[in-house]
Amino acid sequence: MSAARNILMALAAAGAAVTLTAAPASAAPGDTLSICHSQLTPSGWADVSWSSSSQCGGFEPNRKQIKQLDGYPIGTEVAICASTFQPAGWIQIREYYSQSCRYSSVPSLNNNAWTVRRVS
Repeated sequence: MSAARNILMALAAAGAAVTLTAAPASAAPGDTLSICHSQLTPSGWADVSWSSSSQCGGFEPNRKQIKQLDGYPIGTEVAICASTFQPAGWIQIREYYSQSCRYSSVPSLNNNAWTVRRVS
């Protein structure tokens, strides 16, 4: 049973990797995608929330929702998690705490989210 479970988990991870590589190339501004915490947030994307999933393994929270920021017009403001850097052409204008951006299993009420604005 354990071997079958390992095979299913490997197939699920491979499928998620294929989805991750295909989706960002054709994504429009504001499109979102959920990926496991172990996957890097692609360039032009930002983390917007964290959750837990049995498919991702490891400590919780272990799954993040990411949003495509490339293509937004100058002046657009977006709320993102501080677990990723804002993309080039964006500046941080506000910092605050958000329950949905809690990306550590260690409780903290420190600021963990930003509002960013597109400047170029």
